[in-house]
Amino acid sequence: CEQKYKDIEPIVKMEEVNGMELVKKFAEEMENMLGRKMKSVKRMAEAAEDADFYHEYNATLEFDYYNSMMINTVDEDGNNVELGGEFALEENEHFNNLPVNTQQSVIQVPTNVYNKDPDILNGVYMSEALNEVFVSNFDKDPTLTWQYFGSSTGFFRLYPGIQWTPDENGVVTFDARNRNWYIQAATSPKDIIIVVDTSGSMKGLRLTIAKHTINTILDTLGENDFVNVIAYSDYVQYVEPCFKGTLVQADLDNREHFKLLVEGLHVKGEGKVKKAMKEAFRILNEVRGGSLCNQAIMLITDGAMEDFQQVFEEFNWPERRVRVFTYLIGRELTFADNVKWIACNNKGYYTHISTLADVQENVMEYLHVLSRPMVINHDHDIIWTEAYMDSVLFNTQAQSLLLMTSVAMPVFSKKEETLSHGILLGVVGTDVPLKELMRLAPRYKYKEGKKLKPKPNYNSVDLSEVEWEDTEDTLRTAMVKGETGTLSLDVRATVDKGRRVVFLKNEYFYTTINETPFSLGLVLTRGHGKFIFTGNISVEEGVSSLLSAVLIFSRTYCETDIDPHHRKLTQLQAVVRYLTGKEPDLQCDEVLLRQTLFDAVVTAPMEAYWTAILLNESGIDDGVETAFMGSRSGLMRMFRYVGAEKRAAKKFLSASDKDNLFTLDHFPVWYRRAAENRPGRFLYYVPKEDMRGKHLTYTHTSQHLAAYINAYKQISLYDYQAMCKVNPHSASSARPLLSVLLFCMFVLLVLFLYSSKKSKGDILQPCDTEYPSFVYEPSIKETNSVIKCGRCQKVFVIQQIPDSNLLLMVVQADCDCSRQYSPITMEPREVKYILSTLKYLSCDRMKSQKIRRRPESCHAYHPQVNTRLPQLLRKKRKKVAHCCRNKTSGLQNGDFTGGGKNSQYF
Repeated sequence: CEQKYKDIEPIVKMEEVNGMELVKKFAEEMENMLGRKMKSVKRMAEAAEDADFYHEYNATLEFDYYNSMMINTVDEDGNNVELGGEFALEENEHFNNLPVNTQQSVIQVPTNVYNKDPDILNGVYMSEALNEVFVSNFDKDPTLTWQYFGSSTGFFRLYPGIQWTPDENGVVTFDARNRNWYIQAATSPKDIIIVVDTSGSMKGLRLTIAKHTINTILDTLGENDFVNVIAYSDYVQYVEPCFKGTLVQADLDNREHFKLLVEGLHVKGEGKVKKAMKEAFRILNEVRGGSLCNQAIMLITDGAMEDFQQVFEEFNWPERRVRVFTYLIGRELTFADNVKWIACNNKGYYTHISTLADVQENVMEYLHVLSRPMVINHDHDIIWTEAYMDSVLFNTQAQSLLLMTSVAMPVFSKKEETLSHGILLGVVGTDVPLKELMRLAPRYKYKEGKKLKPKPNYNSVDLSEVEWEDTEDTLRTAMVKGETGTLSLDVRATVDKGRRVVFLKNEYFYTTINETPFSLGLVLTRGHGKFIFTGNISVEEGVSSLLSAVLIFSRTYCETDIDPHHRKLTQLQAVVRYLTGKEPDLQCDEVLLRQTLFDAVVTAPMEAYWTAILLNESGIDDGVETAFMGSRSGLMRMFRYVGAEKRAAKKFLSASDKDNLFTLDHFPVWYRRAAENRPGRFLYYVPKEDMRGKHLTYTHTSQHLAAYINAYKQISLYDYQAMCKVNPHSASSARPLLSVLLFCMFVLLVLFLYSSKKSKGDILQPCDTEYPSFVYEPSIKETNSVIKCGRCQKVFVIQQIPDSNLLLMVVQADCDCSRQYSPITMEPREVKYILSTLKYLSCDRMKSQKIRRRPESCHAYHPQVNTRLPQLLRKKRKKVAHCCRNKTSGLQNGDFTGGGKNSQYF
């Protein structure tokens, strides 16, 4: 090998991959790209604030706009419906082939918000100025995707314009104010204790409204927030005993867990609010490690009869560091003054909720109170959300499976009369699909991590759920701190969609992406991936090699979706036109192209070699259907020895065979496993389509699995992003093993794990699953044993086939053991947290915080907010909010406070 390398050394160079240099280069490119997104968002915020500054509120305004639910819709007479009209839509590849209008935005209004309310009409009219900015931003940065403005009044302006699809009941529940990007931009992080009255008087509709109020509050929380829920009657009860006396991160799993428990609340006894409030204050005062910013108690009750002033004197006065928001449930107003007094004297907010329809709007108003310090200071913090799967905004499958992050910024009123009052107009933002970041750090440079099938409520993935470290959790800690460095770790990773486990010695390189909360990590596996061949190949020679053979182009070499004129080009066409100078404006990866040209030239002789084998007198061996090879650049060569009609593996390496082709973020399983294989050793691999066919496939039962015990080591793997059937009694079926007299078969070193197909009628829910994997012990060359099966015994022998990953197994098959041994399934098994030990494990897991970087800013205090009530002027009503004049006077019902007609701010 050394001599051969010296022969070609003048034209070929082997370079060591510098991981730290690469990760810094990628981080700089990502910083530039994300910086362009932030500039676009700033332009949107400035335009919205300027438009509001010059807009005069008109309570009688009549204005037609493009409602995303009404566009291109006609009535029975064929006329356009109100707020509809003709709206040009054209499929656009850049927007996942959705029909869009890149010249105009649309307005979406939730079903529970009146789409011609004066607030809505004035806000829509004012925000028309954003249309020009949206189009201009897209012209400046064609990689931009969705741009939007979520108004505090409830409407959502979206660019490019689309036709919104309601649910099966014709309802649109999407409310931008519940989205994480809105909540994070509108408020600073917060610790929330929800205190709910479950005394006997809260029965019936009141309890239903209270539960809905809790769920709505939970929906306004994100991963930067911390929460707990307490119920009280004669005594104080934590809805989740596991969370007693603490705060837990308000991630999606914990919020959904709370909702399930809240649904089971029942009423009884007498309401003792003092005990509950003391417990809530105790948590907020004593617990460390929450948001370290805003703190609030949300009291949900139908009345407060006790003398509760002492509680606030002891725990909250005079600083009033904890805000108290009160929600009076039901139509009765007997105890309204008491509930108002609590909010008024603790910098909070009071609202009266008498119907389910009142809940959404009244709950959302508390965000305005918490946002006041930030708004008065005019602190335009730019926020980035964690990675999430957009499965709500659009119903099309392509979009719902798009992993993305969002960048957003608050929009404030700059009018002189409201400048010091803290009026939040809404939030502007844009989405950044993570595939756009992956284009800057293409996966052909290094290996990809475990692919995760998203849950319906998928929000983010922890690094520990991608790879299992065999050492301490130092990598995540270093990246969260924004450090730059390297680290070597032994890890377990999976390939083949979790069916196989590999043990790797990885070297990690990481650094921060400046001006963002993100860090970037790159991993190189020791043994391969550290070096790369490059050579001096002329463009003419390279293009000739590309065009003279059947090649599979499976990566993104040139960006064809930026310029509309390029969108119909295939990758091969784009590459050739760029290299020959016909399309110099194409954005192509020069490094990847150089590697691809080099690979095309040096692998060109393979075509002649494969042809020669076919023409040789001895011909090709029976059973060989396809010869193929692949390079790290994503280039593949392939030669078919058998026609499609005669091939057993008909799908293998076809256009639809995504598992075995290179893609933007994917190396084929055969490539990954061969790269991990010991040099000089052949790898035998069964494509997934043949796993249940007639080739090298059979069902494992315990009698045969026993044959492997001495040759395999079983390990358990866990999937924290799994989906399980709701019905726990459903059982998977196993196919019977066909009895044969004597069989000799090849067994792959790692046993296949068969994935079950869920029927369309199955109801799935998020869960954790455990599944086994079997790893061959290479030190065992041969083993044998005997299995007793009633009146007979089964003898087996296993022997390793040299220089391969195959085993030869001979089994005496005239002894039927099927009655003595039940099938052993290798299906994933749901982890049930019901036994005492497992319950504690589940509790620890739910209470544990994801290691993540905290937001850098906190806006919990402003002197003007704390010294006097903001005079929230809304010209539509021409009334002014009033604070309590003393401890006992309270507020009179009907005083305007800037919220709904039953709401009062303090």
